[in-house]
Amino acid sequence: MIYHFIKRFLDISISLVVLILSFPLIIFFLILTYLQDYNSPIFMAKRVGKNFKIFNMIKIRSMIINADKSGIDSTSSDDMRITNLGKIIRRYKIDELTQLVNVLIGDMSLVGPRPNVLRDVKLYSKEEEELLSILPGVTDFSSIIFSDEGSILENESDPDLAYNQIIRPWKSRLGLSYIRNKSIFLDIKIIFYTVIALISKKIAINWIVRKLIHFNDEKRLIEVCKRNNKLTPYPPPGQKNIVESRISE
Repeated sequence: MIYHFIKRFLDISISLVVLILSFPLIIFFLILTYLQDYNSPIFMAKRVGKNFKIFNMIKIRSMIINADKSGIDSTSSDDMRITNLGKIIRRYKIDELTQLVNVLIGDMSLVGPRPNVLRDVKLYSKEEEELLSILPGVTDFSSIIFSDEGSILENESDPDLAYNQIIRPWKSRLGLSYIRNKSIFLDIKIIFYTVIALISKKIAINWIVRKLIHFNDEKRLIEVCKRNNKLTPYPPPGQKNIVESRISE
């Protein structure tokens, strides 16, 4: 009870401060986004939150209008749907600032497993469904480890399938590790190292690796998080086989 109260207090207070400080920057990019094609600069991305609740994640639009109609959910860095301005917005994570509004209204927390689209959630194993037992977050371990997700998926013929084969297995494991070890102090450290990662990703990754070792997480996860080797397909937690299709049974 005390944990949830303090976590909610931090969510509200930190989000308000950051939103106030970044308000001029947000307005600036909203105006630029509108002026590039005179369409809404806000994009409501449907995501699955706590207890399978669907919510609209608020983002500054970084793609062309109706990009979501393509049926592709994962975005590679060479995705033709991304606008020139959108490349800047994505590179510096500016589109994530508006997600702090989701934190204020209670759809998200500052720290928690990153939310996924429904089609990916439908592929979750029973073990992965535990990721939906808490509020999704603006940042977490995977936000740092896979901050270059677009580059990882670059040149993939099917970025959605590639995501489920090489990123989701580890992203889910990192989310489950967070849930097993969550605390207010861990949240504060994750927020701190998320900022540090913007300056030096290596420092942030080294901290996460040390944390995972301390948590006694599986060795393969720890090795993957070092990001020294190319990612290869691997089964998600709770499953024995590599994902071969996004069509749920």
